[in-house]
Amino acid sequence: MLSKLSIKNFALIDDVCVEFTSGLTSITGETGAGKSIILGALSLVLGKRADLNSIRNNTLKCIIEAEFILDKSQFLILFNEFELDFDVHTIIRRELLPSGKSRAFVNDTPVTLSQLQLLSNYLLDIHSQHETLSLFSETYQLEILDVLAGNLVLLKSYSEKLQDYKEVSETILALVYKKESASKELDYNTFLYDELVEANLKNVQQNELEETFSKLNNTETIQETLTAVNSLLNEEQYGALNTLKETRSLLVKLNAVSLDFQNLYERLNSIIIEMDDISEEMINLSSSIEADPSLLNEINEKLQTIYKLQQKHNVATVSELLEIQNILEEKIEITNNLDGEIDKLEIYKGKLKNKVKDLANKIHKKRIIVIPTLKDKLTSILNELGMPNAAFKFELTSTTIFKKNGTDSLLLLFTANKGHNFGPLNKVASGGELSRIMLSIKAVIAQYKKLPTAIFDEIDSGISGEIAYKMAEILKEMSLTMQMFAITHLPQLAAVGNQHIKIFKEDVNQITETKLKTLTKEERVSEIAEMIGGKNKSISAINQAKELLN
Repeated sequence: MLSKLSIKNFALIDDVCVEFTSGLTSITGETGAGKSIILGALSLVLGKRADLNSIRNNTLKCIIEAEFILDKSQFLILFNEFELDFDVHTIIRRELLPSGKSRAFVNDTPVTLSQLQLLSNYLLDIHSQHETLSLFSETYQLEILDVLAGNLVLLKSYSEKLQDYKEVSETILALVYKKESASKELDYNTFLYDELVEANLKNVQQNELEETFSKLNNTETIQETLTAVNSLLNEEQYGALNTLKETRSLLVKLNAVSLDFQNLYERLNSIIIEMDDISEEMINLSSSIEADPSLLNEINEKLQTIYKLQQKHNVATVSELLEIQNILEEKIEITNNLDGEIDKLEIYKGKLKNKVKDLANKIHKKRIIVIPTLKDKLTSILNELGMPNAAFKFELTSTTIFKKNGTDSLLLLFTANKGHNFGPLNKVASGGELSRIMLSIKAVIAQYKKLPTAIFDEIDSGISGEIAYKMAEILKEMSLTMQMFAITHLPQLAAVGNQHIKIFKEDVNQITETKLKTLTKEERVSEIAEMIGGKNKSISAINQAKELLN
């Protein structure tokens, strides 16, 4: 239950703190006194988006604290899931800073707004004046059925499988698009790849090919040059080698004269040995090089192929061409494998679709089962609220469309009078009838959905007389199993509260402030008498107020 609420620097409130009891708390006040401010503060502390205009003094921070007394057996697991420290006296604090930032804490542990909103779903249900409009929503109508049917676990599984189904569907669409785009390039990539494969570039050494081609292409020049050089070296009379050898023969005579001559001799001898070797190698090279037009043509064709491919792909080496070949091979393989991948995902998608349909069918069947129970409970309560001929018709049909809450389509029809046709709520129900229908729904849901606290903001709209007494009885009965707050203008509702809080405005230092006051028994008599007869409370109004309270 909500045990305490503290509000500082919010809207017309400077600083108020009020404690609440269990059972039913009646909240009254004149129109414009600030009842909506209290709901606004509670909404903020439970995760609603902040509005800086709500700060009363924009140089100070706004602080709203709500203290709840929680059942450990009911909330410990939930707090552990949210990774929060559990305390029987749990304090939720929301701070709005002048800078525009907002902070939230649960038992002094910082939390995000999304965490706060999830937690608040288990703490408090606020029925605002505008929530009655949700009766017209198919989503809300299905939620009512699901509460009675106990579909929470099934809906969670359905939602998870539906998300998986949507993700796989999106992946398939992306792959199909990728395949269509890749298919346009497949023929061209295949042509380029086949061209590179046909060139057979693996283990090809371009430098060696070019060198061999150069030799074969210049065979005659090489042989003629080597022969001429060899002739110059070895000509009998004027050959360079013969001349050097004669020179060496002359120098040998001076070896014994001086070490300098011996060094000259050795250097000359080294030259002769090197030139002998060069001469022999040229002879060998000359004899090894033979004209081979066929091989020359083959190497030329290979090199021309390489050069064309290098020019086409704008590269300079064979290794780069081989790298491009590998890339093209991967692209072709990926494109060819897309069909297989898409087929596998389509099979998986089909299985997921069957699981989603199966869960949706189970949800549908459980909804069908509880419709008679819901109709009986609603008509029974509405009978107490002065609508003995009220009747509902639930037209629940299963569709092929996967919605976030199943595949059902629901048309809720209503009639308040015997012998009249059924019609949509928004067309056949008056404002007062809608208020009573909403209260009936809340009363039924309270039996199934174990919320600790519920707040009704003017659920009595359009209600008066004997019906107001019946409504008060229903709220009182609901408060036996849960904490209830009723913001009301009806004295009948105000009188049945275990606690009565008045909201009013007061000028403090020429500044209007909203105040809260927990009324004593005598003050309740005065407040209810004023609700009955206005500011000038008559004796009969006072007596009627006492009678209501008793």
